[in-house]
Amino acid sequence: MSTPLVGDRILDPMIAITGCTARQRIVVIGTKSMELMMALHRRGYLQAAAAGNCGVPAGQYEVALVDWRRRTLNALDTTMDWLDNFLSPRAVLAIWVNAQKPAAKDNLRAAVSRHGFVVLQGAEHPCGSMLLARRSQAYPMQKAA
Repeated sequence: MSTPLVGDRILDPMIAITGCTARQRIVVIGTKSMELMMALHRRGYLQAAAAGNCGVPAGQYEVALVDWRRRTLNALDTTMDWLDNFLSPRAVLAIWVNAQKPAAKDNLRAAVSRHGFVVLQGAEHPCGSMLLARRSQAYPMQKAA
């Protein structure tokens, strides 16, 4: 019975920070991705998919919700490599992690940046921390005059 509450505790802030809508294609990554996907379906996000049923990578997802609690940053690098081809050029990424020390947060930001994302903001919550990023292609560099 407490499991849905845990999902709600991270889903509500992730939905709010990404600003995702029920019309967008969302991929959910993490150990409880199927559970979180079902919670999204119950909320009307019917185009949400979990890592296990997200199909062939074709840049089809506009939003990625990554539940990375109790997992290592090294494993996140591998997952980000896998996730890369599933995300559209303008995709937004929210990563939920356990509460961390400032140095660990800096490492997380650096890892996300290495994968071609611009970190937009971070947020602290009683049950963890969250990072919001968008693909760098969504912010083309200005040509010098």
